[in-house]
Amino acid sequence: MAPATVTTERLQAWASAISSSPTHETLLRPARVNRSKEIIRTSVIGIVANVLLASFKAVVGLLAHSVAVVLDAVNNLSDALSSVITIIGTKLSVRPADSKHPFGYGRVEYFTAIIIAVIVLTTGVTSLVESIKKIINPTEPDYTTVTLIVIIAAIVTKLLLGLFVRRQGKKLDSDALVASGSDALFDAVITLATLISAGVMLIWNISLDGYLGALISLVIIKAGIEMLASPINQLLGAQAPPDLIHQIKSEISELEGVQGVFDIILHGYGPNLSIGSLHISVPDTMTAHQIHGLTRKISEMMLAHHGIIMTVGVYANATGNNKLAQLQKDVIQTLARQEHILQVHGFYYDESSGAMSVDVVPDRSITDDEAFIRLLKEQLSAAVPDTAVSIVVDHNYSE
Repeated sequence: MAPATVTTERLQAWASAISSSPTHETLLRPARVNRSKEIIRTSVIGIVANVLLASFKAVVGLLAHSVAVVLDAVNNLSDALSSVITIIGTKLSVRPADSKHPFGYGRVEYFTAIIIAVIVLTTGVTSLVESIKKIINPTEPDYTTVTLIVIIAAIVTKLLLGLFVRRQGKKLDSDALVASGSDALFDAVITLATLISAGVMLIWNISLDGYLGALISLVIIKAGIEMLASPINQLLGAQAPPDLIHQIKSEISELEGVQGVFDIILHGYGPNLSIGSLHISVPDTMTAHQIHGLTRKISEMMLAHHGIIMTVGVYANATGNNKLAQLQKDVIQTLARQEHILQVHGFYYDESSGAMSVDVVPDRSITDDEAFIRLLKEQLSAAVPDTAVSIVVDHNYSE
């Protein structure tokens, strides 16, 4: 790639934009606030729906003198707990950063999602236990017109509520809302299965209640485990989405002066904020002032586009037809031909000491870095004799 230059006019425009730009807290706050408002609004709808359904069941149960229906109304009030937990978690997650938590409280959302996933798991396990009891000691269901009305109303309400909340959760990238919506859907499915099994029993005198309940319970338990996986992986340090990495590389590569983007590392601090670092390669003809403007441009762009506080390191590519450029070419080509190497970058040669360093990215089959480095040094000895070579193994953390 031919060396690129950064014009004085462009640098002046960057400097003007950067000096007048808001801080990262100011830039991120509107997105956080708008998203949190949507999550809270959705959760409030969930609470209202459950309270109305519970009130309906309670009134019908009292009028029909049905203890079972009244107890089911109490259960609906407990279902609102998921929405309450989501609201509390969301409010805590948008608290501003302080000295103890300089990157904010965004990760609170992951704990919220974990709590709701545990509630779903508990529901599945409880349902499984009750289903096994029904398999061992089957009972004939006794449904009245009142209970059928209540069951059908509950199924319709829970299905609509679950679909709405889960859709909002995916739209807002909220694991807690997704889990809460799934919880409501599972309630509807369990109730529907009970109704179907009761119909089969009344028509064909075949008891499917326990078996159907056990099957659905296992599905709920599996879903609960999957719900746990997402927030736990985020807390453990999950790999950044490949689409995001490719987009970051594409956006930065389009800037004048950038000849390559490497070593992207991202750490998530909630859905709206990540801390990261990367390296860019630039022609060695650029001045420190030009490089400063370029790295500032990248940092501002990453924050505005992706909510990433990005630290940018720089590699200088040798340009022209001098000995240094030829040495760089020979070393990179020699290493790139080696098996298991995906990428070579970060070449540096110190003319005063004769020392050279270069970074390589191996594939995942390489587990012994020291042995791999010794092998590469042997391969380089013919290309660069009498040169102290330092090879840095950069493992691929993002793709």
